[in-house]
Amino acid sequence: MIINYLARSVLGVAAPVILTEQAITSEQYGWITGAFQIGVMFQPLAGYLLDGIGLRIGFAAFVATWSLITMAHAFASGWMGFAALRGILGLAEGSAQPAGQKLVAEWFPARERGVAGGIYNIGASFGAVFAPPLVAWAVMTQSWRLAFIVAGGIGVVWALIWFIWYRTPQQHPALSTEERDYILTGQEARLAALDAKPSILALIRRRDLWGIALPRMLADPVWGMLSFWMPLYLARERGFDLTQLALFAWLPFLAADLGCLFGPAVVAFLQRRNIALIDARRWAFTLGAAMMTGMAFVGVVTNPYVAIGLLCLGGFAHQTLSVTVITMASDLFRRNEVATAAGMAGLAGNLGVLIFSLVLGQMVDDVGYEPFFVLLGVLDLIGAAILWTLVRKPA
Repeated sequence: MIINYLARSVLGVAAPVILTEQAITSEQYGWITGAFQIGVMFQPLAGYLLDGIGLRIGFAAFVATWSLITMAHAFASGWMGFAALRGILGLAEGSAQPAGQKLVAEWFPARERGVAGGIYNIGASFGAVFAPPLVAWAVMTQSWRLAFIVAGGIGVVWALIWFIWYRTPQQHPALSTEERDYILTGQEARLAALDAKPSILALIRRRDLWGIALPRMLADPVWGMLSFWMPLYLARERGFDLTQLALFAWLPFLAADLGCLFGPAVVAFLQRRNIALIDARRWAFTLGAAMMTGMAFVGVVTNPYVAIGLLCLGGFAHQTLSVTVITMASDLFRRNEVATAAGMAGLAGNLGVLIFSLVLGQMVDDVGYEPFFVLLGVLDLIGAAILWTLVRKPA
């Protein structure tokens, strides 16, 4: 996940330099980011393939593919060239969330899945944390192109290590019998895998899927803002140079790391007080949505460092609720369905980012960023209401 989000975040951090060098407009940049979101929206296909061929071969192939595409960015020119590469990159990178959910479902008993999901989702924030200093170093050493080469090269090495090392709990030679029994007996019998392939049509008819997909569609635009648009906002509206971006642009993602742990901690706290797992996750999401209202004030505060603080609050709140709703896929769907279901929810999330990015790119030069921050501050409250309404507690 660190490598995944490092690869996708490099463009956003380098955007002030690339847009100037390549004479790319805000509207064209909106289409570049939109192309990535269109690619990522094929997460259900990635999840279906991972459910079918397994994580060892499937995820190694996906990681190797997105890493080579990342390296190809070093040779891109013009907004259409970047848009084409971003679309293909999104298609490959969309495998990360379904793979993570499938791994958590396979390797962890029910009571540990929330923390495990929180830890692996930290990778999303850490990847974005490392992007600003990597880009600053690359620009000072050679050019922004070097950052894409480094990020892609790391992924190629990791894919080889994963293919050599990964096995399921049933097959891993280093796993003791006691540990294997601990994992398998701690998982819900009702979620055991069936021999049949997952039915996408059957999943679409389940209200639980819509109950986690629609909140993700409303929540994920915050991450799109932080990853793709925040560096441009800080450079153009707050006057930050590349050095200041390297110093401050990673802070919201560090706060997001803490949110990845805070969400599961809230769930565990509520479960110790006899709150059912699904209700505990819904309350954690609602708490994150309440904190997210602070994003509404980013565009109106006069002090740029207060704006950074509010962006940090937004990152913390987003991951608090995001890791909660993402993990619910492993609470509600069978082992042979979980990657597909997570991919379908991811499709909805990335559709939200796509719509948000295209509208922002079309309108930002005319209306500024303030209306979009206000919108981000209230969308998750709607998502919380949907989560409480559509998701049913297992019998």
